[in-house]
Parts: sequence; C-alpha cells; structure tokens
Amino acid sequence: MRIHFALALFALLALPAHAVEPGEALKDPALEARARTISGELRCLVCQNQSIDDSQAALAKDLRLLVRERLSAGDSDDAVKAYLVARYGDFVLLKPPFKTETLLLWGAPFAVLALGALGLVVAARRRRGALIEMTEELSEEEKTRLAELIKEQ
Repeated sequence: MRIHFALALFALLALPAHAVEPGEALKDPALEARARTISGELRCLVCQNQSIDDSQAALAKDLRLLVRERLSAGDSDDAVKAYLVARYGDFVLLKPPFKTETLLLWGAPFAVLALGALGLVVAARRRRGALIEMTEELSEEEKTRLAELIKEQ
C-alpha cells in the first residue's frame, strides 16, 4: 500500500509545473487560454528544451508577458507568433516550419541516426574481420576443437 502511495506521489511530481505566476494571468479567461496555448508553442530561449509556459527563466517570463500584452492589444494568435518569429527567428517555435532555413533543425536528428547506424555497421565489420583473422591464426587442432565447442552449444 505504501509503495502505491509513493508511486502516485512521484507521478504527480513528474507532471509539468507551469511557471505562469498569478500576477501574469489575464482577467479574461478566453484571452488567458489563448495566451497559455501560444506560450506552450514557444521555446524558452534560455532553457531551449522547455516552452515559455513551463520555464522559470526571466526571459521566459518576459516573453509570457509580451504574449499577453500583444493579445490584450487585439493581435491574433498568428500575429503574436509572427511578431516573436520576426524578433527571435524560427528557433523560438517549439515546432518550427519546414523550410530551407530550418532544414538543419529538421534534418539533424536523422543525420545523427544515420551516422550512428553507419558507425555500428563499420564496428560490426571490423569485429567480424578481427574474428576471421583470429580463426586464420588457429592450428588445425584448435579449429577442430572450436568447431566441437560451437556444436555443443
């Protein structure tokens, strides 16, 4: 029973903690919901792996306030994002659009995977070559004994 309680407690702690402070929230619930949605789609430029909605960095707070300011001024969601992209580039978006300028952002994970696979293939070939060289150095008696051991397993 205690372990279930502990697991439930750890699961609750693992939920994302939103960094929006009470003073930042807009009085209009519809505008606040839009601000939270937009903030969830923008990258914290300090943390880089969190949205500004989740980040506690000072710059993230400034960006959250800026989003709310622009929404209060009557900007659409797309206009707010376009304003931030114009200032900070596509990197400010957690899901940047696919275009030539962001090709590196989209292609880098696949390039890393391809290089890793190539490295594994090269390592496997070297290991196989080393095993072949080792068996070539064995005497006929050792080769026979090795073949018997392999058959036993």
